[in-house]
Amino acid sequence: MKQLVTAAIILNRTDYGEADRIITVLTPEHGKLRLMAKGVRRVKSKLAGGIELFSVSSLTYMQGKSELGTLLSSRLQQHYGNIVRDITRTMLGYELIKQLNKVTEDQPEADYFELLHQAFAALDTEYIDVELIRLWFAAQLLRLAGYTPNLQTEPDGAKLTSDQQYEFSYDDSAFISRPDGGFAADDIKFLRLLFAGTQPAVLAKVSNANALSRDSNRIIRILEQQLYH
Repeated sequence: MKQLVTAAIILNRTDYGEADRIITVLTPEHGKLRLMAKGVRRVKSKLAGGIELFSVSSLTYMQGKSELGTLLSSRLQQHYGNIVRDITRTMLGYELIKQLNKVTEDQPEADYFELLHQAFAALDTEYIDVELIRLWFAAQLLRLAGYTPNLQTEPDGAKLTSDQQYEFSYDDSAFISRPDGGFAADDIKFLRLLFAGTQPAVLAKVSNANALSRDSNRIIRILEQQLYH
């Protein structure tokens, strides 16, 4: 059978038998793969070091007759070791992996691989607030799934302006002007950056980013219900 080489991120590892492990990985070209890593739990296994969590690895594998392939070799390309030094970042890392695994099919777009890679880089950077990363990741999942809200006009087509207050209409997935609305121009600008795919490191430099994140979180959480249900 033909051997294939791919970049991969580990999504899940399940012990199998006495020394083996079945791994689920996300790749940019081949979607999700399930591979048998034989003998990987033995102390001297050459495979173990290349299938660490919170890493990007280079894997050589052989496709099987069923959906389960066989891992032949593994090598770390980049390991984000700072993540596991902080329990909050570690737990969020696990959560983001779980979320992405849940919302993607077996053949997701390559953008999902890049998203998780970028999330690890952000979690590895100590000055980026974890709640900002959580919000950014949620917005990217919504964007990739086609749930980007209308952040340019009201439902009737009127352009959003900087001198108005707005409320968000979940039925229309758009802002509607209200004199006592809870959202202003800065909130909308921040949401535009979120859904444009702006990197967390850039978002962290936005003035009053933490407060804007808290306001945006209300909208993101409601929109997520469409994605997960």
